[in-house]
Amino acid sequence: MTDISNILQTAINSHGNPTQTLEEAIFEAIAEARETCDINGNNSANCAVAWDIVEELQAEKSHKQQATKSKTSLESYCDRHPEALECLIYDV
Repeated sequence: MTDISNILQTAINSHGNPTQTLEEAIFEAIAEARETCDINGNNSANCAVAWDIVEELQAEKSHKQQATKSKTSLESYCDRHPEALECLIYDV
């Protein structure tokens, strides 16, 4: 099995590598995790580590999506006018 830090670093920096996207890295990590678990058994430490890599890559993808999420016009308005009735938040 390849080194965890190398896989994560490669996937995280995939925006600079046009030949491999984060999505492709996730698919490769899933394939490797399945292969590792088939070889070493589902309860092995290597299997757990392989699936941890998949989880980390998916978390990185989620973080990138959250970072690129743009605000709606209401959110922008509420940022400028937090006291407006449309922007008030009530706890019930």
